[in-house]
Amino acid sequence: MDGRTSRGARTREALRRTAFRLFLAEGYEKVTVARIAAGAGVSHMTFFRHFPTKEDVVLRDEYDPMLEELIRARPADHPPMERIRHAVTTALPAVYRQEREALYLRSRLILRTPALRARMGESAVSSCLAFERGLTPPGENPTPAVRVIAAACTAALTTAITLWVEEEGRSELPDLVEDAFDALLTAGGGTQ
Repeated sequence: MDGRTSRGARTREALRRTAFRLFLAEGYEKVTVARIAAGAGVSHMTFFRHFPTKEDVVLRDEYDPMLEELIRARPADHPPMERIRHAVTTALPAVYRQEREALYLRSRLILRTPALRARMGESAVSSCLAFERGLTPPGENPTPAVRVIAAACTAALTTAITLWVEEEGRSELPDLVEDAFDALLTAGGGTQ
């Protein structure tokens, strides 16, 4: 990783941490991009180089490429739903241990802020597309079956996150995700 990329990642993280701190203290609607930028020690133009909108500081994440690669790394003859489940349940515990509070705050903001909730579907679509790409050989288009499986797994993951926020973080998210995938596999017969 070169210095520019590393500096960019640090700036993005500083903007995200500052935004979450301000949102928590003052409410999402009251916090401006200028305040977030100033709190992170950068200009508002720097903010916009990293996030096109205030909503994106909450909605954007770096997890989809990692999930896609984890899915692709599993043997292609394994059932697609199991490949997605393995990717999610492999990646989530490490992220969860390091970023539990940030994940909870981000999820709570998305689900309880009307402007963010209205765009929540974009985040789900991004994850669904990552699942599809992970299951599909390079250069090919996802089959209808792959698209349905990716959508169902996205719904299971979204439901687990919603339950976590509704329970105010009392449960552990990895356990809720496991339960959601168990329910999905039971409903789907465990294959495909």
